[in-house]
Amino acid sequence: MPDNNSIIKYPDMALVKQRLYKSGSKDLSAKILSTLSSLPIPNSIKPGETVAVAVGSRKISKIDRILYYCLEYLKKKGFKPFIIPAMGSHGGATSDGQRNVLAKFGITEAAMGVPVISDMDVECISEVPKGPKIYISKTALKADHIVIINRIKNHTKFRADIESGLCKMLSIGLGKAKGAAEFHQCAIKNSFRIIEDAAKTIINKCNILFGIALLEDGFGDLAHVEAILPSSIIEREKILLKDAAAMMGHIPFDPLDILIIDYIGKDISGIGMDSNITGRHRDILGDFYTAPHVKRIFVRELSPDSDGNGHGIGLADITTKRLVDALDLRKTYTNAITAISPEKAAIPIHFDTDRAALDVCAKTIGLDSMEDARIVRIKNTATLELLQVSKALLPDILSNPNLKQITEWTPFQFDNNGNLPELSSLLSYRLSDK
Repeated sequence: MPDNNSIIKYPDMALVKQRLYKSGSKDLSAKILSTLSSLPIPNSIKPGETVAVAVGSRKISKIDRILYYCLEYLKKKGFKPFIIPAMGSHGGATSDGQRNVLAKFGITEAAMGVPVISDMDVECISEVPKGPKIYISKTALKADHIVIINRIKNHTKFRADIESGLCKMLSIGLGKAKGAAEFHQCAIKNSFRIIEDAAKTIINKCNILFGIALLEDGFGDLAHVEAILPSSIIEREKILLKDAAAMMGHIPFDPLDILIIDYIGKDISGIGMDSNITGRHRDILGDFYTAPHVKRIFVRELSPDSDGNGHGIGLADITTKRLVDALDLRKTYTNAITAISPEKAAIPIHFDTDRAALDVCAKTIGLDSMEDARIVRIKNTATLELLQVSKALLPDILSNPNLKQITEWTPFQFDNNGNLPELSSLLSYRLSDK
């Protein structure tokens, strides 16, 4: 059993800053007002009509402010808006759990000035030909109109013209736990391309007022916001997905012996750590690896904002007892089973300290000397500007104009408890100042 008395000699490490796509826009309120004002709201709409504004479970940049400005716009137009969670089975598939997910993002009745109505009741409105039944929140259906707000990005499980975004929120998020389970089950047989078919049906049958599409830059900051009429949602989302993919960050080293991820969580990615970043895919549809082709993934902590949901931990090879102790197994298992991905909730071997966990990584990568180990450490898969890397990656750094070494090579550091210090503690200045 590995312990803190290990004699394994780890390579020297340095901090590297990666140049990522950064949006130059700052005035969020002006952005929201401009895009909403451009929408031709039908004259047939009467003051006092209700609007269910749907929000998901992702920690999207400035989502609380975006939602607030949207609600204020609707109120000025004479509507009576309220908020509903549209997050499938997340939040433990309970009304209180989903309300709590929103609260962690600052989305509460007190902060937003409108009711937050959270329940799990759904109604079947139609069926995709040779596909799933389509369920929609009863609360949303009772409203005169529905507005959806979501980020557009690549999905962690599949590739298609439409992946994560407004259409997925319509077809899965608004379907709550029952709809999400039905959809995921059917997608195994028919592929997730049925998202587009389901979205078309929902747009035709439900009174969607508009959608707000959000894109984030490589820093996870809001890069683009666009209000879209229902008739244009599907085609605009296809275009915006390409824009989102172009702005997305990545790990600029391939292959790797060890990838250390400080935090995973639902607030970071739907599967805790984004497979588009780690290259690790484990799924009923197939296990496969893409860049950066990592031999061992070591995950240190569960994000506090994940509320105990550790879905995705099964993508790691090794973790800590700290993370395992932080898991809410009911929430984790509910999410994994609904997504037809129980393998992503499988708990890896785990140890009391980071040092003990890393010793196992070192002993299982097939190297004679750790001096040759290609190691990268990141905060999480959504935060990729600052990376800690081993000296074996120096040639990669020197050949990549988007990388800059910002500290000297120093010995691998552990504290007195055998754990790694926070990445930010290794910096004496702010990255944005350099």
